[in-house]
Amino acid sequence: MAKLSNAQFKTDKRNSMDENPRDNFDYISPLDTRYYGDDRRVYDALHPYLSEAATIKYPILVERAIVASLEHAAIAPPGISQRLAVAASAVIPERVYEEEHRTHHNIRALVNCLRENLPESDRGYVHLFATSADIQDTARSLALRDLTREKLLPEICELIKVLIKAARKDAEVPQIGRTHGRIAEPITVGYWLANFVARLYGRAEKVADSAKELRGMFSGAVGAHSALALVWPNDPALIEIEVLERLGLKPGDGSASTQVIQPEYLTDYAHSLISIFGVLANIADDFRHLMRSEVEEVGEDLDTYQVGSSTMPHKINPKNFENVKSLWKAFMPRMTTVYMDQISEHQRDLTNSASTRFFNELVASTYYAAYRLRDAIKKTRTNEAAIAANLRKSYEWIVAEPLYISFALAGHPDPYDKLRSFVLQARERGTDVLSCIEADEEAKALWAKLPENRKSVILDPSKYVGDAVVRTHSICDQVEQGLNSLWFLKRLDRPPEGPALLLE
Repeated sequence: MAKLSNAQFKTDKRNSMDENPRDNFDYISPLDTRYYGDDRRVYDALHPYLSEAATIKYPILVERAIVASLEHAAIAPPGISQRLAVAASAVIPERVYEEEHRTHHNIRALVNCLRENLPESDRGYVHLFATSADIQDTARSLALRDLTREKLLPEICELIKVLIKAARKDAEVPQIGRTHGRIAEPITVGYWLANFVARLYGRAEKVADSAKELRGMFSGAVGAHSALALVWPNDPALIEIEVLERLGLKPGDGSASTQVIQPEYLTDYAHSLISIFGVLANIADDFRHLMRSEVEEVGEDLDTYQVGSSTMPHKINPKNFENVKSLWKAFMPRMTTVYMDQISEHQRDLTNSASTRFFNELVASTYYAAYRLRDAIKKTRTNEAAIAANLRKSYEWIVAEPLYISFALAGHPDPYDKLRSFVLQARERGTDVLSCIEADEEAKALWAKLPENRKSVILDPSKYVGDAVVRTHSICDQVEQGLNSLWFLKRLDRPPEGPALLLE
């Protein structure tokens, strides 16, 4: 399919209303109308894995893997795998939905659609020995692992690369550090960004680890391989392993299972998404706070016609960063639902049937947040003049820490309280901390004892940044090495034959 611009995509959707009466203005969820359905690049990235069409495509892969294994075991007739492949290519989502409305069962509807395109002698082998959860849960694991490897982690890696570039560029630009929303001590702009580089990379590894652990199953109605044991009485689980190997998955740990895959694998994956989403929200928060009018250490390249207020023509808002924070607020609480879905009565119930259908939205929103944040950061510029001005303005107070440390090293018995008294005096008199030294004989004597190199650091806040510059480059070097090897992505690789030869 030829790539379209966003504008062409929107026009095409409107022009296709005669053929399909639904378009972007007919949906309820803003995830569809604004973030997924409104951006062709996002749509193209996510549609093959998370769409309703994908919830039909991936179960077909699982059904084909089962039939291929049965053919390999000489249970199903020779050539059935290829005949099923042809039959599967003719199945369209609309037909499956039509059949579901008749049967009131999504997997049985899919099976019926596969069967109707097969010779009568083949039909009984489709879905043989399987129950719905075998297909549905395995398909979900497969789709999420594919998406994580092919789209989500690469998008996060691109965001990390953008942050690395920005961190290296401003590695030596001194900036006032802030704690509790107040001035603290100097760092560098690069060091501020390098912190997020390290955090995002660490979270990306967790996403990869949890995606790798997503499991599949082919164990039947209550998970005891009862139907399979009719043919393989000694070790019915062997055929399950073969089916899953064709898909690049493993069964759940332990020797016992129920009708559903142990939910903890999906729970761990969801937690990894929420965890990295939190870092994205934290990055967005920092950027938008530094864009405040009274701070202005970061600015944004704006679109020509961008408007920030319907009544104030001068207003331009950090909407991209605010959007990422807002998405986090919307989707972070969904982790509670994932935790609740760990509970299934006895071997299975359907209390997760509706809630699990929304799981893909959590994945889509995480991807979109990384995508939106990457684009936003690429459009930002650091304002070195404002950064330097804010650092100078902070100097009269932040000097208190290096002075306190230096006085301690010079032998003062209670240097913290000494400097604390200077701070109080400076506030009362409207002066600065350094000026208090001149009026205090003890402090003057201590100052005279300090080595000149230490004095130079105290008198120049841009020098009081510790190893921020070195650590910035060290962090970026380590993470770049990891990104270049992409070792955590390789852990998600399918078997060498790949999906194209999945059933040969």
